[in-house]
Amino acid sequence: MTNAEARQAHGAPADLELAHRLADHADAIASRHFATGGIAWQTKSDGSPVTAVDREIEHAVRALINQTHANDTFLGEEFGAQGHGHRRWIVDAIDGTTSFLAGEPEWGTLIALAEGDAVSLGVVTAPACQTRWWATRGSGAWSTSLPMDHTAAPTRLAVTTATDLHDAAIGIWPPPARLNTRDRQRAANLAKQARTTLPALDWHSTPPPTTTIRKPSTGSGTCHGALLVATGKLDAFLLQGAGLWDIAALVPIVEEAGGIYSDLSDDRHGDTRTALFSTPALHHQILDITARTT
Repeated sequence: MTNAEARQAHGAPADLELAHRLADHADAIASRHFATGGIAWQTKSDGSPVTAVDREIEHAVRALINQTHANDTFLGEEFGAQGHGHRRWIVDAIDGTTSFLAGEPEWGTLIALAEGDAVSLGVVTAPACQTRWWATRGSGAWSTSLPMDHTAAPTRLAVTTATDLHDAAIGIWPPPARLNTRDRQRAANLAKQARTTLPALDWHSTPPPTTTIRKPSTGSGTCHGALLVATGKLDAFLLQGAGLWDIAALVPIVEEAGGIYSDLSDDRHGDTRTALFSTPALHHQILDITARTT
């Protein structure tokens, strides 16, 4: 059985097959550069790093989509939007560029397909963690080891059964020093109500710039906090200051694992700068707390 046949055995449509091809292509490019190290980088206007590898992957993925689905549109973190239409591919070439530059494994490529204002599939591939996660609507959320073995069955993902925020473990990102006053207060209010937070910080304070703060996924074998929710390692994850490319691929993965996604106004569609992924029972508990922040 080929890889394509194995994916089809799980009900994978042609779009998901293409998404896996895009992920394979991104893995090959990123892994080649990651192995050599010494990657040059620049600082973007938002203070985050970007490398030539980010741009190379985005160019390559966009070119492959154009070859196979010329009428589809595209949105990438580095080069923005291309075209206008019902179907839009949304790509973050390297999510976790800081980890990538540091030679740490928890980085990956995020690939999503939105049809209208709903994301129909998501793939997250993390070659240095040797894992890939994916979901399509109505077909569940899955993960498998890399390189993909067509003889091995993928693992189905499921969120926890957490129902009470006071007993919950939640992730919050970014850390206080990168948040404005309102977002920092929102994070502090949420952390006060939860049993455990990652990172374990005093969210009311702003640590010195030299303090190293590790993202929630560090050491977990995932490359994004939302995957901690989808894989049952956290009960909720709040991402503040997000771009659509940061979250689109995670939406179907978390939802098909039994979780819920929305922004902090409980909107599940459209571009947003905040993203909340959680178990169903915790979702409105968290929204009620964040809504009271002034």
